[in-house]
Amino acid sequence: RLGAYYEYDLSKMVNSKGGFLVDDGKEVDEELQKKEKNLEKQRALQNLEPAISFDPSRNPRCGECNTIDIDQVYNKIFACRVCKRCQDKFPEKYSLLTKSECKEDYLLTDPELRDHELLPHLLKANPHSSTYANMMLFLRWQVEEFAWQKWGSPEALDAEFDRRTAEKKKKKNKKFEQSLRDLRRRTKEGVWQRRKDEEHVHAFDSTETTDGKTKQTCETCGFTVEYEEL
Repeated sequence: RLGAYYEYDLSKMVNSKGGFLVDDGKEVDEELQKKEKNLEKQRALQNLEPAISFDPSRNPRCGECNTIDIDQVYNKIFACRVCKRCQDKFPEKYSLLTKSECKEDYLLTDPELRDHELLPHLLKANPHSSTYANMMLFLRWQVEEFAWQKWGSPEALDAEFDRRTAEKKKKKNKKFEQSLRDLRRRTKEGVWQRRKDEEHVHAFDSTETTDGKTKQTCETCGFTVEYEEL
């Protein structure tokens, strides 16, 4: 006699890292899973390392220390032959920059950064969410070399950066001044309207005539007007 049979959907299980699976009770979003797998596949393609040749002369070497123990990802993505030790030793050349840093610090545009032939980039998982687009990382010396060519020199880039900063500040001040003028105008109109609303209008409903003279009295405030009929 067979025992009770239980069927589990492994796609809904979570690896607890403790030797067993846990059902998280959440519905699985297939589109979300597909997106995560596609992003992971994009990153995996760039991490494939070529085999090392038994002939030392055929192996690429680090441009700094001449070792054959180079970083194959840097070599494949950036065509840059450098080992990990030299990457740490020369961060001013081999550190990686995010897309935002390239745009803000070197004033590069989205089309330029998306052009892989112009500026190759390394894909990394987005730290904020696995379903977000992969991060694009650029090699510092390649970004700087392209930026110097685009703007003419480091000094010209600094001048353009200062000009844009001043322009942003000017626009911000102009927007603030306009908001301040609008606030003053609304305040002035509000005060005028309140004064207008508070103005008293006499209601002369009672009329008295004595010796050819007519007297009218405001029923609200008691103000009296007297005039003579001709």
